[in-house]
Amino acid sequence: MNNSKQSKNKIFLVGMMGTGKSTVGRILANKLGIGFIDSDEWIESESSLSIPEIFHTKGESHFRILENEFITVGLPKEKHVISCGGGLCIQKGMMEILKSRGKVLCLWASPEEIVKRTNSVNNRPLLETKNPHQKIKEILKERKAIYQSSDYLIETDELSPSEIVNEIESLL
Repeated sequence: MNNSKQSKNKIFLVGMMGTGKSTVGRILANKLGIGFIDSDEWIESESSLSIPEIFHTKGESHFRILENEFITVGLPKEKHVISCGGGLCIQKGMMEILKSRGKVLCLWASPEEIVKRTNSVNNRPLLETKNPHQKIKEILKERKAIYQSSDYLIETDELSPSEIVNEIESLL
């Protein structure tokens, strides 16, 4: 796909894992009557490996290459809501690329809320540590400035997915 032909018609949801990007993205796309893509699901489909398998067999750097491929060749031309993996937008220059193709909304949650939301999920390679809460705090500290450079930032701790969707609709 020729990237110069990409129109600025996408809604990118970025933010830390566990902030609700995939859940909210599906609801929002359905409500708007447009397509939805989850970058992690696209990567798993294209590579025939799960995200944890990619991390364990090929490493995080290979996974970041696959995220870049998703943005450069995996995006459809028509309007879509795109749920981006938590680290996708932190790659150098990626936030600018996303903004050139649409609106970028960051879903933000506190470390405590993220721990609650990811607690029962086993497919989070970055949280395979003795102290996931501390790891989340470290990752958020590293990524905060980039996440905050989104077009909009939505605090999600006290909101249901439907309330987040309503907030997004009011912003757009």
